[in-house]
Amino acid sequence: MNNACLPAATNRELRLYQLGIILLLLGLLTGFLLPLMENARMGLSSHLEGIMNGVVLIVLGVIWPKLRLGRTAERIAFGLAVFGTYTNWLATLAAGFIGAGASMMPIAAAGFEGSAVQEGLIAIALTSLSVAMVVVTVIVLWGVWNQGKQVE
Repeated sequence: MNNACLPAATNRELRLYQLGIILLLLGLLTGFLLPLMENARMGLSSHLEGIMNGVVLIVLGVIWPKLRLGRTAERIAFGLAVFGTYTNWLATLAAGFIGAGASMMPIAAAGFEGSAVQEGLIAIALTSLSVAMVVVTVIVLWGVWNQGKQVE
């Protein structure tokens, strides 16, 4: 089937399924990398983040056709959802390999602390994804709340 012929909402629904399953797989595969990481506890966090965030994308794909959002809000929600979920997995994965993350995730970091630059980059990633996911949640809530209303 040629996705170019599908309405944007349907195409995004399929993309969310695909990206969710890919992230779920990446999360599962991350579990095999734990023995190679400097901080296996942070790696376990990455493993779980990949699995859970993959499921979040799949669930968003399920409810996507039911959302009543304008085109701009839909694009923003889609982009930020993909950014937030993948960045969550990737930031914790990087922190696991380099043994960093103490500034933002002291429990998962388990005493491991990276250089100021490493900690700063992880903090930027985690802060930006947190804001992104809050925005996504508010937009999706708005789209569900608008059920039955016509939005242009």
